[in-house]
Amino acid sequence: MRGSLTTCVLFCLLSLGLSYPMMKGKPNDTSSKPFPLEDPTHNLTALADRCTDEGFDAMTLDDQGLIHLFRDGYSWSGFRGAAQFINETWNLTVSVDAAFRNHNKNQPQTHQRMYLLQGSDVWGFYEGHLLAGYPRPISQEFPGVPDNVDAAVECHAGECQTDSVIFFKGDTVYIYSPMDVPVVKQRHWAALGPCTAAFRWLERYYCFKGINFTRFDPVSGEVLSTRPLDTRDYFVSCPGRGHGHVARQNATLMSIKNRCSGRPFKAFSSDELGRTYVFRGGWYFRADSSKDGWHAWPLSHSWRNLQGEVDAAFSWENKMYFIQDSQVTIYRSNPAYTPVQGYPKPLQEELGVTEVDAAFICQSSDVLHIIKGNKLRSVDLKQSPRLPGQERPIAHTQVDSAMCNANGIYLFHGPSFYLYKDVEEMVTAAEPPEPGNIAATFLQCTE
Repeated sequence: MRGSLTTCVLFCLLSLGLSYPMMKGKPNDTSSKPFPLEDPTHNLTALADRCTDEGFDAMTLDDQGLIHLFRDGYSWSGFRGAAQFINETWNLTVSVDAAFRNHNKNQPQTHQRMYLLQGSDVWGFYEGHLLAGYPRPISQEFPGVPDNVDAAVECHAGECQTDSVIFFKGDTVYIYSPMDVPVVKQRHWAALGPCTAAFRWLERYYCFKGINFTRFDPVSGEVLSTRPLDTRDYFVSCPGRGHGHVARQNATLMSIKNRCSGRPFKAFSSDELGRTYVFRGGWYFRADSSKDGWHAWPLSHSWRNLQGEVDAAFSWENKMYFIQDSQVTIYRSNPAYTPVQGYPKPLQEELGVTEVDAAFICQSSDVLHIIKGNKLRSVDLKQSPRLPGQERPIAHTQVDSAMCNANGIYLFHGPSFYLYKDVEEMVTAAEPPEPGNIAATFLQCTE
């Protein structure tokens, strides 16, 4: 299975409307340089070269979010990791056909396990260690799945019908659902064709064929890319290749895209699917998926045609609202974000106010809370017309953003956040509570 390719730094190619993430090289990696001009770990003479046109045989994330790539008898760990012998790092003496990180929260004993497949056998790993009882036959671990598969990728419930694994063999896929009685559905995806490796990154699925890759729909197999792209320009750190060199020379942009830079965030939002977004300067981070690495994305990556600074964001009735200056734009949330026709609309027309510093709505509520300066107003979104209630003072002279989730209400200002159990506590507090650190709590920054 020669040539699948992939590593992780899915970077943004705005002219094509595509963006790809950067995979962290270690759990607390805060690097903002996805494509260094010179990569000191790139090794052309020792062991194997990750930048040849061979691609990789398999790739996956482990339970810590670290990327691993495999080709022949070699493996690479991390975006810039040097080649290592498989028999020294994974206790395998053969090349890897396929790899994936299992996702099944209903079965904790297998959730986040990393699986490597070769021939008729499968190896299971967790926290870097080979699990007891492995290797074992694929037919026992995944009954109904054939031997000698070409690729494999986990599929999450909501993206597929259930938590499952997609195994590729030629242009046939075997969708394995580990229920009480495991189910395997066989599909023929002729349009996608054979994949030499497959990979999932933040709800997007990629099929690799040698040096090239395409994005696909994990339910239908539909090809979603306009054309194949070269893996070395997106997934692998290779000298002289990749995108974004000019952007890296812009110190301000680098600071915006570095989640740990200490710059304020203009908006936080958590939707009904548990996705938590952090917005700054026309870019956003996902704060709920640290085990998939960290990466700054342009707004248009998830919300078509959305650009510029987001002043506030909130989700209500499976729709996400974006406030930018004096306008509101709305996107439907399930399963991907699609724009609601007729927007943007004036903020005054939609919510009955003209300016917003921050806004939040709590789960299962229809009441939106809007903060401007040191005043809080509430709007019943079920009401027509929507009329904001009386202003109530809060113990903050300025707020950058706000969010409500199961833990309570967060107010964000500068590098700090303040947590309240509910609105009543917020409006009756004589002074703010003890501040917490945004970067450390929400973005896993260690510095």
